[in-house]
Amino acid sequence: MDIPFEIQFDLTTFMQVIFIDLVLSGDNAIIIGMAAASLPPALRQKAIVWGIALAVILRIVLAALTVYLLSITGLKLVGGLLLFVVCYQLWKDLRSDGEEEAGSNDTVEDADAEGAEEAGLMSPMFLRAMATIIVADVSMSLDNVLAVAGAAKDNIQMLVFGLVLSIVLMAVGANVVARLLNRYQWIGYIGLAVIVWVAGKMTYIGTLEVYDYLRA
Repeated sequence: MDIPFEIQFDLTTFMQVIFIDLVLSGDNAIIIGMAAASLPPALRQKAIVWGIALAVILRIVLAALTVYLLSITGLKLVGGLLLFVVCYQLWKDLRSDGEEEAGSNDTVEDADAEGAEEAGLMSPMFLRAMATIIVADVSMSLDNVLAVAGAAKDNIQMLVFGLVLSIVLMAVGANVVARLLNRYQWIGYIGLAVIVWVAGKMTYIGTLEVYDYLRA
């Protein structure tokens, strides 16, 4: 039996939205998880929850402004450049963590215990992690909403589905990444490479858009 064209289109759109969310929400989860992994256990979960909550708010706001955002030339270029800033901060954090692990285990354990007890929401390490998450959320939420909106076109149901799916994927992914990084620090460099690739892709596409606009 032949499948009606409209159903085929919806199924194609559905698969596109899922693929986009798997890639981009996964990247967002990696960033949140990496930033949170550098914090003491007492603050790690708070950073993840706040980071995901902020990403959710940004996605809702950006989804409401989708038509306007799609008309702005160079927006992806700015988002890509912001992600490179995030990559640099995450790289610094990874190097810092590596240097700490090079010290004696007793010293590190004492420092972690002290950090877990004394670090607060206004501590420099927490604020630095949140700043990294905020910049990443702005860039990745922008990229996610633009990509999903491009696939969903005028299908509001698909746009809402993409938003909900991205939230679920971030919530699960960020916690998994944070736990893995806490055990295997080298995984952070794989995550960093993924984010650098995404930043490079956004910058490249954004540059082409600006170039085509200036040529027109």
